[in-house]
Amino acid sequence: MVVNSQFIYKICQKTEWEKARKTGVYTGSTVDIEDGFIHFSPIDLLKSTAEKYFKNQDAVILEVSTKLLNHIKWEEARGGSLFPHLYGNLDIRQVVRVYDLKLDLDDLCRNALNK
Repeated sequence: MVVNSQFIYKICQKTEWEKARKTGVYTGSTVDIEDGFIHFSPIDLLKSTAEKYFKNQDAVILEVSTKLLNHIKWEEARGGSLFPHLYGNLDIRQVVRVYDLKLDLDDLCRNALNK
């Protein structure tokens, strides 16, 4: 796991992202809101997160620079791995890139892990 990574990733439904683009703020998914934080993944756990929670869904991957976020906590979650959690809303100006989950997941993971 990459605790000091430059980027973290949020997978969300395209409809959630479209709403965030209109309002300027991503408030999280239903699960995020229930848990009290926005769930992110480091690049090395992104693919397993996508396969476990977003299989066959119309979703996007938000790439966010950790330098732009103040309220991130790396906390133990699935299988004892550390995941970044954002306590607060995500200003969409903090999103560096948006990828299509179905089209870009494999290339994104492969390229990032080979750097």
